[in-house]
Amino acid sequence: MAGEASKEPLSDSSDECSDQEPTWIYYRDRPEWNDVVPVELNEGPFPVVAIAYSERFKDIFNYFRAIVLKNEISERAFELTSDALELNPANYTVWQYRRTVLKGLEKSIQKELTFVRRIIEDHPKNYQVWHHRRVLVEWSGDPSSELRLTEIVLAQDAKNYHAWQHRQWVLDTFKLFDHELEFVERLLEDDIRNNSAWNQRYFVVKQTSGFSEDIISRELTFSVNSIKKVCNNESAWNYLRGILAHYPSGLNGHPVVEELCQFLDDNKSESPYYFAFLVDRMEELMQSDASKRQVLLPKADEILQVLATKVDPIRREYWLFLSRYLNSQFAN
Repeated sequence: MAGEASKEPLSDSSDECSDQEPTWIYYRDRPEWNDVVPVELNEGPFPVVAIAYSERFKDIFNYFRAIVLKNEISERAFELTSDALELNPANYTVWQYRRTVLKGLEKSIQKELTFVRRIIEDHPKNYQVWHHRRVLVEWSGDPSSELRLTEIVLAQDAKNYHAWQHRQWVLDTFKLFDHELEFVERLLEDDIRNNSAWNQRYFVVKQTSGFSEDIISRELTFSVNSIKKVCNNESAWNYLRGILAHYPSGLNGHPVVEELCQFLDDNKSESPYYFAFLVDRMEELMQSDASKRQVLLPKADEILQVLATKVDPIRREYWLFLSRYLNSQFAN
């Protein structure tokens, strides 16, 4: 994301191609801009890494600096920001000034939303354009297009953080949760390992029903059914743990979870996520009842040794560390 938020221009090659467009006229050659003295970028006498800006880029941003210094609120200033954003849609200063001009001229928010959507389609991971859209929705108070827009973006990239962030803001701000669980379930049907969709499901439950006893049972059943389909799905295991954090006895005791463990044992599952879950269940029991340590500690250590040597050797050192930790906590 840091690279996407950079204020550097687009690649030189694309700028140079733009320079050769026959319809383009430099701002310095436009009579209506004769009253403006362009302001060049001052990088000091010895710039460490001088960027090879194209002539078009320098021309546009020289005039942009000039109008910012003048605090000019005009139609030509608004159009200038459009040209600047075409070259560098991640420049947050241009977006901020565009909002100032937009409001000063009382421009159409609907037209601006259309402009922003076009940029989102070309640059869906640009934080600045998503922030601009949020401000526009705040000004208009109309979120009617936002869920559909984020759905389209997520159809292209189901893990686009900026689209998810915008969607969550819209849902929470305007209380549009009615069909969100259905949307999440469609995503999980397409990709059961979609961690973003699992996260969204937790967000929706937390912001709506909360974690009552009935909701905990429902969500545990949902995650258990998913685990039974794909046992090595880390996202589902993490969701299961997240729901159990709201259950009074933690990882142990809930009938849905106990049935899952029996099912996996009967099927001789060697999922590293299941083995890690078993170890954490044993640790929880040993913490709450010291009388169980003598029986459970050797079992937990045996599972950790299997993880380290057979099931998940790529994380061997972690499992051996956890073995040493449990022995130091519960051996005596």
